[in-house]
This record gives sequence, C-alpha cells and structure tokens, in this order.
Amino acid sequence: MSNLKQQVGIKAAEFVRDGMIVGLGTGSTAYYFVEEIGRRVKEEGLQITAVTTSHATYAQAEGLGIPLKAIDDVEYVDLTVDGADEVDGHFNGIKGGGAALLMEKIVAVNSKDCIWIVDESKVVETLGAFKLPVEVVQYGAENLFRKFEEKGYHPAFRVTNGQRHITDMKNFIIDLDLKKIPDAVALANELDQTVGVVEHGLFIGLISKVIVGYSDGPKIIEK
Repeated sequence: MSNLKQQVGIKAAEFVRDGMIVGLGTGSTAYYFVEEIGRRVKEEGLQITAVTTSHATYAQAEGLGIPLKAIDDVEYVDLTVDGADEVDGHFNGIKGGGAALLMEKIVAVNSKDCIWIVDESKVVETLGAFKLPVEVVQYGAENLFRKFEEKGYHPAFRVTNGQRHITDMKNFIIDLDLKKIPDAVALANELDQTVGVVEHGLFIGLISKVIVGYSDGPKIIEK
C-alpha cells in the first residue's frame, strides 16, 4: 500500500512550481508528498514557501529543509496537497482520521487550489463508512456528545493512550459512526451551526482534482 501512497505523493509534487506557496498535508499519504518536495528543494533547487497542516508535518518539513511560514504570514496558499479518508464522485470527502482536520481545513479554505492524494480504497460512492471526526471545545463536550447520541449519530470520544485525544489546537474529537451520509452538504451545514463544534471532517467543494493510486499507476481525476 505504501507503494501506491508513494506514487501519488510523487505525482502530486509535479504540480508544484517555483515561487509557489504550498500547503503541506498531514497523514501517511501526504508524508510522501512532503518527502518529495524536500527532495526537490535539496536536489533541484525548487524555490517555494510551505505552510503546514499539523505539528507533525511541520517537524517533517523542517527536518527536510523546506522553507516554512505560518498560515497567518501568507495572504493565500497557491496549492495544497493532502490525503483524505474518503472521497466521493462529487469530490466531497471526509478528513481527520489523524485529528488534524481543523488546521487542514484552515489551510484548504485559504488555498487557490487543492489536490487530494489517495489510494483506490478511499474512493467511495457515498461518504460515511469512515467515522466522521468532529472537533469540539472541551467546555460542554459531554452535552454535545448527548445531543449526537439523541440524533442517532453513534458518537465516541477519540481516545489516545487511555485518555481523551487532545488536538493540536487543544480540543476534543468526537467521531460519529454514521455508516452512510446521504446528504453531506446538509450535515456539514448542521454541524457548522452547532455551538461547541469547532470544525468537522466534511470537506465540501474545496478540491479541484484527486490523484488516485491504482496498482497500474496513479490516475488524475479532475472535476
């Protein structure tokens, strides 16, 4: 599998040009994209500035000598490349399996263009088999959890090492086990209007192309 992830990561790096401000995604597939950008900076003299979507990616990029800026220090990002947990035929998707969804979405909405890189297992007809992460403030999280239970969303607090997972932005994650999301746009709107929800893992209308890793090589799917 890592071979497919590596292929799409390297393929996506071809879209990066000198002078760009580049958003570096988070996760096992985006990892290979960041590695390839690091290689191009070092070996080809690629001139870019990068913005990262998590503390983990920041550490990786810094170690590779990629020039970095904070999201607040750039007007916009030219291109962001990131992985996804699920993507449907409308180019909507679920992200946040690695709990970096808030930072990922902030970078995505400030980007002129976004490319997702996935292996073929992530391409689905209907979103929802992958649990939908919802990032919530710690204050009132139990009340929110009960509301999700009442709605039949099958919530569970994300746990790491026996403790509730704390995101890079110091929030909790509640994962919703929905099985199927018939209307991703409606659910996104509902969660956007729920007090205490900081962000959710539904990424709607942000992506221009998806690079999918198949056994016979990567394929680029455009909107």
